[in-house]
Amino acid sequence: MRQVLLILIVFSFFSCNNSSESNKVLLNRIEALENKLADAYKPGFGDFMGTLQNHHAKLWFAGENENWKLADFEIHEIEETMEDLMKYQADREESKMIEILNPAIESIEDAIEKKDLELFKRSYILLTNACNKCHQATGYEFNRVKVPEISNFSNQDFSTLEYK
Repeated sequence: MRQVLLILIVFSFFSCNNSSESNKVLLNRIEALENKLADAYKPGFGDFMGTLQNHHAKLWFAGENENWKLADFEIHEIEETMEDLMKYQADREESKMIEILNPAIESIEDAIEKKDLELFKRSYILLTNACNKCHQATGYEFNRVKVPEISNFSNQDFSTLEYK
């Protein structure tokens, strides 16, 4: 019985010692991963604003051409970018203001669902004004957004000719 007890004690000792080594290895791996995360690319606030501006413009041309599928795609891209902005730039005060756009976005979604061009145009202006109100509230009043007059996307056809 003493031998069994002695074997158990020795086994426990080596197991604990082995576990301690495993813990050190795991802690080193965790530290290395934390260092990699700290150095990982994180989109800046301006990156998100530029993306929003592109989708804002594309949304206009899609709606103006009554390309409701594309308009639906673009409004969802705007929502997705807003979610990413709130996730990756949560520490910025400006990120907390982005929800000011939600009523206008809901109105645009309603216009798209109804395929109502006039409602879409009114809702789009509401969205544009909401963007500018957010810019004013956060000290970026010099960055004014407007309804686009010409497309910067000469490589995209906003019409619905091929799939009507």
